[in-house]
Amino acid sequence: MKAHLSNAAYGVLDYAAYPVAMLVAAPALLRHMGIAQYGVWVVCTAAVSTGGIIASGFGDANIQYVATMNSRGNREATLGAVRSMLGINLLLGCVFTLISLALVPFISRHVTSVSSDLYYACLWSLRIASVLMLVRAIESVCISTQRAFERYGEAVRISIFVRVITIVVAVGLTRYGHDVISIMALTFVLMSLGTLVQLVRLKRQLGASSLSPAFDREATSALFGFGTFSWLQAVSSVIFSQADRLILGVSLGAAAVTSYALCVQLAQPIYGIAAAGLHFLFPYLSARQAIAKPGTLRKNILTAFVINLLFVVVSAAAILFFGRTLLNAWVGPAVAEASSSVLAPIVWSFALLGLNVTGYYSLLALGHVRVVTWLNLFGGTAMLVLMGWLLPRTGVRGVAIARLVYGLTTLLLYLPLVRILTSASSVSLPATGSYPVCEDA
Repeated sequence: MKAHLSNAAYGVLDYAAYPVAMLVAAPALLRHMGIAQYGVWVVCTAAVSTGGIIASGFGDANIQYVATMNSRGNREATLGAVRSMLGINLLLGCVFTLISLALVPFISRHVTSVSSDLYYACLWSLRIASVLMLVRAIESVCISTQRAFERYGEAVRISIFVRVITIVVAVGLTRYGHDVISIMALTFVLMSLGTLVQLVRLKRQLGASSLSPAFDREATSALFGFGTFSWLQAVSSVIFSQADRLILGVSLGAAAVTSYALCVQLAQPIYGIAAAGLHFLFPYLSARQAIAKPGTLRKNILTAFVINLLFVVVSAAAILFFGRTLLNAWVGPAVAEASSSVLAPIVWSFALLGLNVTGYYSLLALGHVRVVTWLNLFGGTAMLVLMGWLLPRTGVRGVAIARLVYGLTTLLLYLPLVRILTSASSVSLPATGSYPVCEDA
């Protein structure tokens, strides 16, 4: 229990540290950079997150495979998986970095259409963001491997330090007249150093002579069997979590993104803290699915769901009641007034998404990645279509309302999970033999 609480605490800390630092720094950054440059920075961070998530979309496969092999004491297979994962992410990271670099001029022209003076800053900031996608892809291998070992603190401490110190120094840079390009260059340097430290520590922990990318046949096959679907699922998650701000930036300009993004930052912890705090369920259930009794797994999952539900209800109610007051105190009455029409639908969308956390991790751990993938793809597609229809008619509020579709769709995850848990034979996987790949519901 102590280990679970520690992992949950580190998971929440990993999620909360950077957003809280951004919340605290937002007034100073807005004052020194102005709304337009702040909007460019939001677009750049969204681009890094989007590309990083897509390029590291095989991370869930790495967690499940490494957790399973580690529980069986197979160190050779564990090391093979890590080196294969590095090869996969390096390849994906390079591909998406090149794609992003090709799109940068087009995106910059649209984001800065209101003010041509911003074009140069946006162009170079997005180029740096494109290279950061590759850094994030490599870093994610270290993080997912440590989580598979159920040691969240190892990677989290380095990650938190790098991200928080980046925000602190960014405030100092803007105070002395430096622009968004300087912030992005600083972010690149610090994140690269942090990733290098994580690789060195992971190599020492694995007792490996080398962590150079290599494609172990068995590990790569297993990772692709699960990871193809988890990658598709990651793409659909990006549509929900990042594409809305990119769409607004391209359609309405950088300034329109600011008030919307601030509401997202305020409401996102409803889902983010629930997902981060309960993430330990994924490696825990992955490692024990072959040896635990079905009744034990059902009890653990039900307990997690109750905690999940209570947190979402309390946090959503708090933000609905006090969100406008917090925005007013945080960024001033002008921005708070502009945000008032989109705050409620954004809060409800994150509340709905937050309710699916237990079902999401449980299905992934039990090998039913296809169900998760198809529901996420369906929800993401429906949301994107609705955004396209509502944006020209109702503006920013239409984008916020469209997010509700995704949250409602993901709640359908509990239908197959209930069916799986009521059938003992569907829960237990073989304790020996080959790694279970994509056992569908």
